[in-house]
Amino acid sequence: MKLKTFGRHGKEGVKNITRNRWMSLASISAVTVTLLLVGVFAALLLNLNHIGSQIEENVEVRVFMDLTLEEPGQNELKDKLQNIPEVDTVTFQSKEEGLEKLIDSLGEEGEVFESLKDENPLNDVYIVKTEKPEDTIQVAQSIKNFENVEKVEYAKETVQRLFNVMDIARNIGIAIIAGLLFTAMFLIANTIRITIVARKKEIGIMKMVGATNWFIRWPFLVEGILIGMLGAAIPIAVVVFGYRYLFQEVTARYPTLFVELLPVYPFVWEVSILLILMGVIIGLWGSFTSIRKYLKV
Repeated sequence: MKLKTFGRHGKEGVKNITRNRWMSLASISAVTVTLLLVGVFAALLLNLNHIGSQIEENVEVRVFMDLTLEEPGQNELKDKLQNIPEVDTVTFQSKEEGLEKLIDSLGEEGEVFESLKDENPLNDVYIVKTEKPEDTIQVAQSIKNFENVEKVEYAKETVQRLFNVMDIARNIGIAIIAGLLFTAMFLIANTIRITIVARKKEIGIMKMVGATNWFIRWPFLVEGILIGMLGAAIPIAVVVFGYRYLFQEVTARYPTLFVELLPVYPFVWEVSILLILMGVIIGLWGSFTSIRKYLKV
């Protein structure tokens, strides 16, 4: 396409928006609301996945060995644990290390347990991590049946609840985003349709003097793209400044939080690019749908 022709299509696309300013404003508003919610949900879901991944990395199975188990038996048990296909790592924690961690975790109150160092009542423990966090429950159930295992701990309810919440959040987010995108495309299609109806006579004359189908179609496609891009402007600003503010507040108020949000950069740029692309795609799809249905060229 020649630069001059492309410029002409761009001008016509802008004129189309101004000719039907109220419908264009409604379409831009619909895209704005849609992409704003998409941006918020995207930030929420991506951070939820990020936090979930951090929590999943800390999901472990603690295997408490019998108090009377000697080193040869411990080594045999370790071999059995490592032979489980889903297991990634097996780490030994002696009862002395366990007591030290307990004392440290309690701070000043932990001093009362100092007297237990001479006759340590704790178990030696193997800390087992799976390659996939979702295999934790299955692996823990298998280990319970091993010999010389006194008990197995793996926060069953917490692990299961975490996986359930993640699945529900993803499904709800995808459903809401899909519904919003459909609504925005419907409004843009209606805006283009009104423009086509208003210019039907002009389009007929253009066709008579030899204008090609795509020469007629391009201004409407440009109009849809512009509506999509204009609709993406406010959501991008909200995501960039809003997320940066949220990140700074959370970091300042909860400096010792065991999970972290996604870093501001490049996260906000990635979401911004996503919103621009979605705005363009929404606009193009809405325009194309309307052209194909209402413009018989």
